[in-house]
Amino acid sequence: MKYPISWRLLDALEAAAAVLWPARMRRLTAWALLAPALFLVGVLVIGLGYMVEYSLHELDLSTYRLKEAYSLTNYQTILDRPVYARVLGRTLLGAVLVTAISVALAFPYAYAIVRTPSAMVRKALLVALFLPFFIGQVVRAYGWLIVLGREGLVNSALAGMGLPTVDLLFTYPAVIFGLVQYMLPFAILLLVPALAAIPEDMELASESLGARWTSTFRHVVIPMAKPGLIGASVVVFTLTLTDFAMPEILGGGTSDFIASAIYDSFFQISNPGLGAALSMVLVTLGSLIVAGVFLVAGTGTLGVRGAK
Repeated sequence: MKYPISWRLLDALEAAAAVLWPARMRRLTAWALLAPALFLVGVLVIGLGYMVEYSLHELDLSTYRLKEAYSLTNYQTILDRPVYARVLGRTLLGAVLVTAISVALAFPYAYAIVRTPSAMVRKALLVALFLPFFIGQVVRAYGWLIVLGREGLVNSALAGMGLPTVDLLFTYPAVIFGLVQYMLPFAILLLVPALAAIPEDMELASESLGARWTSTFRHVVIPMAKPGLIGASVVVFTLTLTDFAMPEILGGGTSDFIASAIYDSFFQISNPGLGAALSMVLVTLGSLIVAGVFLVAGTGTLGVRGAK
């Protein structure tokens, strides 16, 4: 078979590179490229090691320093005080709600970006998607204070229609609402590549065989987008689980998440041991949940990839 001159030149360059650049050098290059990631992981592991160390030391109330003796007192305190169980349960429930709502809203948005035939509409959707990233989370949270406040836009609109005003701020739904608005772009960004990898011919073939669009969407699109759905859910869940700004600002101290309890332990009551213990509980619980999701969904995900 005759190849164009460009392909023959490319093959010759590849052969020369294989001779001039031995396998050992290629392996060293690969490790050099991995070095930044390994460095970041190493720093994270070292930080977690310090947190484990702090969590095993009780606070000496006479000196406000951690005792040298190792103990599980901080973990026992977490188990003995019901407030930590309530905060942890509120955090887990919020993470599940935010994940479910964000992924449900992100899926049709991502599908519209991938399948819309209009380049103008696609550009508008992408601009609307990336615009929130130029505004910090704290700024957005304070923006919702203006919108949802007693004299905010929502209550002003209700008053204009002759309806009674409602207390929207410093409530659990306000925290969930703010977190959904913050997490939605992340979910969309993770779903777009998964949907873009689905050939449009698959949908056309399903419809040509007599399937309605809803059936095609349910039995073809959603199963084949399962890797993206899992990835988006895991990312949104973990980000929500550790979020601090939205619960702190929109919750007003009445709907704190576990991150607020960790902050208070370190900076309000000056008990780094308890804060470290709460951090390790959060890390362990989040890791177990994510591992469980991958364990349960891993086989199905591989099956979808294999089907493709």
